[in-house]
Amino acid sequence: MGNDEDVDRSKRATLRRFAALGAASPLVSIASASDSDAPDAIAGYVTATPGAHFSKIRDDLQLGTGETQHHLRQLESAGVVESRKDGEYRRYFPTDRFSDFEQTALGYLRRDTPRGMLVTLLENPGATTGTIASRLGVSRPTVSNHAARLEEAGLLSRDGGYAIQAPETVLLLVVRYADSLGEDAAKLAEQAPALVEYNP
Repeated sequence: MGNDEDVDRSKRATLRRFAALGAASPLVSIASASDSDAPDAIAGYVTATPGAHFSKIRDDLQLGTGETQHHLRQLESAGVVESRKDGEYRRYFPTDRFSDFEQTALGYLRRDTPRGMLVTLLENPGATTGTIASRLGVSRPTVSNHAARLEEAGLLSRDGGYAIQAPETVLLLVVRYADSLGEDAAKLAEQAPALVEYNP
């Protein structure tokens, strides 16, 4: 029984933490009509973790599938969050906060190999397929396949080597959301000032 109580206590603490973020948003108005912290928690989670997909939101907030679906539909109807299809995922964002390019970038930054590739290229713009593959511990064909998808998404050019499109925007997203993107993003965020050129 004690284990169930610990899980329940952990769930309530998680919901309260993200609910505080959500309640701070001027857009959230539906939670006052709900007895649950879930709407505010989901809104807060999406604000802190833009581009998270449905299962990630559900699992991190320790909610049920039906409960998560219900509250996300309410939040979308209220104009608090918006979503877009990304392959087999549906990703969620605060409404009107990000451009299409930024939403696409955040979606790929939430995938391990594409994020590793983008982080590597931000650190080392001349990185080759072999360099990236070695650093990420994946095969060259894996890098090439992901590079093709990143190019199709408008995030990468492969003309004469790999080049990130709008690298300043991608770097800003990595730095701003590093805590929710993983260890490689956090390390890049620490060295970000050295990567930004300043020409007064």
